Amino acid sequence: MAVVDQAKANFILSTLKNIEYGSVIITVHDGHITQIDKTEKTRFESKRVTAKNQK
Repeated sequence: MAVVDQAKANFILSTLKNIEYGSVIITVHDGHITQIDKTEKTRFESKRVTAKNQK
């Protein structure tokens, strides 16, 4: 098991703390973190018009 660099660990933790919806993908090659991808989603409330709201 490889030792994780403190800077990489801090980056991953910071990314996780600052994401509300989405994913964090950590790519590992030969036991070393080579890439970190963050996909963040923004959600908006939908305002549906229903028969009850139209009256």
